Amino acid sequence: MSYRNDPKSVKGKKIDRVKVKRVWGFARAYKKSLTLFLGSLLFSAVVGAIPPLLFRELIDRGLPSGTRQGDLGIITWLAIAGVIVAILTAALGILQRYYSAAIGEGLIYDLRVALFDHIQKQPLSFFTRTQTGALMSRLNNDVIGAQTAVTSTLGTVVSNVVTLAVTLTVMLRLEWRLTIVTLLVLPLFVIPARRVGSRLQSAAREAMELNSSMNATIVERFNVSGALIVKLFGRPKEEKESFAVRARRVADIGIQSALYSRTLFAALGLISAIGAAVVYYVGGRFAISGAISAGTIGAFIFYVGQVYDPLTQLTNARVDVLTALVSFDRVFEVLDFEPALKENEDPTEMETCKGRVDYNDVSFTHLPKELITLPSLEEVSTVARSSEEEEILSHISFSIEPGETVALVGPSGAGKTTTAMMLARIYDTTSGEVLLDGINVKNLSFESLKKHVSVVTQDPHLFHDSVAVNLRYAKPDATDEEMIDACKRAQIHDMIASLPDQYETLVGERGYRLSGGEKQRLAIARVLLMNPAVVILDEATSHLDSETEQLIQKAFDAALDQRTALVIAHRLSTIINADKIIVLEKGHIVETGTHTELIAAGGLYSDLYTTQYVE
Repeated sequence: MSYRNDPKSVKGKKIDRVKVKRVWGFARAYKKSLTLFLGSLLFSAVVGAIPPLLFRELIDRGLPSGTRQGDLGIITWLAIAGVIVAILTAALGILQRYYSAAIGEGLIYDLRVALFDHIQKQPLSFFTRTQTGALMSRLNNDVIGAQTAVTSTLGTVVSNVVTLAVTLTVMLRLEWRLTIVTLLVLPLFVIPARRVGSRLQSAAREAMELNSSMNATIVERFNVSGALIVKLFGRPKEEKESFAVRARRVADIGIQSALYSRTLFAALGLISAIGAAVVYYVGGRFAISGAISAGTIGAFIFYVGQVYDPLTQLTNARVDVLTALVSFDRVFEVLDFEPALKENEDPTEMETCKGRVDYNDVSFTHLPKELITLPSLEEVSTVARSSEEEEILSHISFSIEPGETVALVGPSGAGKTTTAMMLARIYDTTSGEVLLDGINVKNLSFESLKKHVSVVTQDPHLFHDSVAVNLRYAKPDATDEEMIDACKRAQIHDMIASLPDQYETLVGERGYRLSGGEKQRLAIARVLLMNPAVVILDEATSHLDSETEQLIQKAFDAALDQRTALVIAHRLSTIINADKIIVLEKGHIVETGTHTELIAAGGLYSDLYTTQYVE
């Protein structure tokens, strides 16, 4: 659902009761605070109606007029009452702000945590098709907008309704004819409020979409990889121009909004002045004829402002509410996107793992529903190009005994990574099953699976934090001794010890302060620290020079003793000593055997090996 450049996106629509109930589902946790917040608004409206009455009493009873003497006692009590009203008004304002902040910040917390948790549960395909900046906009701007819908918009509407009701009730009791005269000006408020108000709403929505787009651009261009691409291809000027167009439009919208707001303010001020003038004239005639007192006219002048201001805001209340609900629309859009991978309601917990792995007739197909993400989170929707099924693996079967090292090789696109990632349950099988110690990985709890199966990816990711924090991400309670021991086995300890802050050294965003080989070894140390039963190495030595590669290979020979290893490598020299090599081509197993057996067979593996090391 997109609201970009749609000036009538909420015009003519009705408030969705189902959506309002869902919003209340989030707000229900703050029911008590909401009740007190709305109660304080009601009390404020009552207190706000008192000052004009005090002024009326001051004119009619306290001050001298004609033959009537002034009454100092009444003036004193009115002054005391004025101070009390001021204190109550200030106290109620503080109380309202407290409850508004408590409710608002609580909602922001609840929505952000719910979104963050839900997004983390999405499959990998979701993140490959989603703009990070768009997700950040949902977690930041839209969550705050949703909070505004409950606290600011709801509070404003309720406050205006209560203020209007209380004020009109008091005015009718004072002088019903003058009250009707006051309301006759109301239609004049509706015209500018609706026309200018709708333009303000449209401008605000367009600015929200443009800011989201700019946020996505900033995230992509200002990470290290994006900045490098821009510099390598010499595109800073084009990037600046593209960004400037959107930034200029946001600036123009700001100018338009300021002009619209000022125009609306001026128009309503003019109408208020006309209304007040009418009250002066009619009220003056009533006073001259003796129908009302001078103090009543004075009170009415105050009440006119207290009536016209909420009436003005309420004329556009429906559009305000609908626009505020747009943020909830965008939040719910993400929350309603069901993750393809789900944990069973009653998953199996695996305390210990021997490390036996079985692939039984496994096939994997990218179904259209798995490729569909939210169009509003992308620059270009991928739904259209996902209309056909895409088969990746077909009837794969093999077994790995505990402690064995099995290698997956084959041309690019053969399905090696997909096959391995099914064991870690990054993908789920379309048919067949993957077993760990005889248990289908789909039946295991996520915690159990991640505890016993670890992956070193082709491009290991490191967080912008210290070396120690990145290592302990695998095992938060790891001791310094365990951490150092893992790094020694991964041949990275000496390098870390040479850094200025050693294990407290920041690695930079995505680990860009380290070389490719250093990142790989740190990622290997992280897995060794976790001490899993099964290790998946996806091109784990692809960035290492020959000398370092030999050291790492020796470290793994010792570290993987009695552990199951599934190794993916294009560099066949790294898997010559594997217990078994499985050769994949176009999603099928075409060969299985040891290095010596496969070379002797003269098939695809022999061709790949010959291409790399003979020609």
